[in-house]
Amino acid sequence: MPDVIAPDGTRLVLHVVGEGEPLLCLPGGPMRASAYLGDLGGLSRRRRLILLDLRGTGGSGIPGDPATYRCDRQVADVEAVREHLGLDRVDVLAHSAGGDLALLHALRHPRRVRTLTLVAARARALGIDVTRKQRREAAALRAAEPWFEAAYRAYEAVWAGSATDADWDAVMPFFYGRWDAAARAHAAADVRQTNEEAARWYASAGAFDPATARAGVAVLKARVLVLAGELDGGPLPRVAAAVADLFPDAEVAVQPGAGHFPWLDDPDLFTRTVEAFLSRAAPAAP
Repeated sequence: MPDVIAPDGTRLVLHVVGEGEPLLCLPGGPMRASAYLGDLGGLSRRRRLILLDLRGTGGSGIPGDPATYRCDRQVADVEAVREHLGLDRVDVLAHSAGGDLALLHALRHPRRVRTLTLVAARARALGIDVTRKQRREAAALRAAEPWFEAAYRAYEAVWAGSATDADWDAVMPFFYGRWDAAARAHAAADVRQTNEEAARWYASAGAFDPATARAGVAVLKARVLVLAGELDGGPLPRVAAAVADLFPDAEVAVQPGAGHFPWLDDPDLFTRTVEAFLSRAAPAAP
């Protein structure tokens, strides 16, 4: 698929996986290249995944102005992709920090979004963020794991702001439902996929206006799925439910045994859940 040129001239790369109705996928990180999404646990067998490398990540170009990494400034990129795809309305799936970008795009272009699938998604745009207390609550669920004690000590260093690279490596098991070889490889790839400078800009001052955003989502016509992992602390399932409550037409799915990357923990359940939601949202055939 040809590259997309953003309004400021930055080149945006799309990766297409699978066949069927298109599903635009926004990665998290923040500012992690879309490669870590893979085929979303086989969702590509049901949908044509359009994976966007956000500006400055993966194959996409580096903008001239780093301030354009700010989340609200990237809304224009998402809209440029929708126009490039020739879709009057688009189905959007967003993971983690990508949830904020998806929300801001839907609010700025409400008539252009048919569905939102928010997977383990943050909602700082709505004034809801992950707290240290919530992270601790989720971490406590893993107390029986053999890696727990070392990982929890490292987490304390992260929360105290004194974490080393080794500490960040040590906390990775908390983000996966199973800390197996696949999870280890997935976690290790993050270093090569994330633009750290861009990540610092992403949620910087001015990116979000929660009061305005909450008023906007209260009348949003797009159908919304908020999918959370049972073991994830960002967001906890009950926080995901609170996000869903802000929309007029939203549903919550909590995936048992899943962490922050539910398509890795139970691919079949993840794909069935997402596809069932998207199918219900599809317009009836004429």
